[in-house]
Amino acid sequence: MAVARKIKTLLTVNILVFVGIILFSVYCRIQDRSQELVQIVRSADRRARSRGAKVGSLADRESILQRLDHLEEVVYNQLNGLAKPMGLVEGPGGLGQGGMAATLRDDSHESETKYEEYGYNAQLSDRISLDRSIPDYRPKKCKQMTYPDDLPQISVVFIFVNEALSVILRSVHSVVNHTPSHLLKEIILVDDNSDNVELKFNLDQYVNKRYPGLVKIVRNTKREGLIRARIQGWKAATSPVVGFFDAHVEFNIGWVEPALTRIKEDRKRIILPAIDNIKYNTFEVQQYANAAHGYNWGLWCMYIIPPQDWLDKGDESAPIRTPAMIGCSFVVDREYFGEIGLLDPGMEVYGGENIELGMRV
Repeated sequence: MAVARKIKTLLTVNILVFVGIILFSVYCRIQDRSQELVQIVRSADRRARSRGAKVGSLADRESILQRLDHLEEVVYNQLNGLAKPMGLVEGPGGLGQGGMAATLRDDSHESETKYEEYGYNAQLSDRISLDRSIPDYRPKKCKQMTYPDDLPQISVVFIFVNEALSVILRSVHSVVNHTPSHLLKEIILVDDNSDNVELKFNLDQYVNKRYPGLVKIVRNTKREGLIRARIQGWKAATSPVVGFFDAHVEFNIGWVEPALTRIKEDRKRIILPAIDNIKYNTFEVQQYANAAHGYNWGLWCMYIIPPQDWLDKGDESAPIRTPAMIGCSFVVDREYFGEIGLLDPGMEVYGGENIELGMRV
């Protein structure tokens, strides 16, 4: 009887051990499977995130490409889309770069007609870039000079009547390209009742899209003449300093800082920038020697040899005191110009202002 109980107890223990082993094995398998499921879920999640990232990346890339396409379109419109339909050229390169002489292969009747109409080769001008470079003829010392940071702003006034559109726009481009943006308040184009249709819609559309908010156009309803047109430009100007120029000029680097510095030092100065020559037939830029402005007994303004005391100093960067002015360009304090009576609006004939302004100052 005792033996039978021992056998029954051993069998019970063996069964329990066997069941425990089986349960433990099942538990381990469940744990392994659980870990596998976790890994599968994590892997699936990573793949989903990766796919999402790829989709997001593709979306971002597509967005960037769309923006670049838009930017390219803007650049095209700015550099080509506006000028090209008018037969004009923008950007670097091409004829006349570096102020070199340019010519056209075809010598057509149209070219001769434009010579007679404008007094220069307007057909050639249309083929020369509005952004062409010109040589820097400043004396070496001028290139080394520094100027105050708090210079006043300038309004640049261009006077024109029936100029070639390309010549006017090259004047505008050159002043924008070579004037620090914080110093250039505005450009004012005074149209003295031109009848050239190019100078109406085309000019308005171009400057409004190319230089929005920077360029103003003042249109006289009747021919006023050079002096009264300048006064109209002065009235439209809003900056402390005003520069008056013909609309067939090209500005060079560093033109404005010395002029503004001289006026900042003494507001009762009128500054005449040094002028070189643009040849009427080839648009070659030719350097002029330093000179003063004087006049003969017929009161005709002319270039004269600088005063001897200026020559004795041997400093080509020094300003030259002069009793008269070449009327195509001068820079003046806006309020001071008003205080001395501007220019005489009764003058009808070109040339009088060259002498009158020197007398007023």
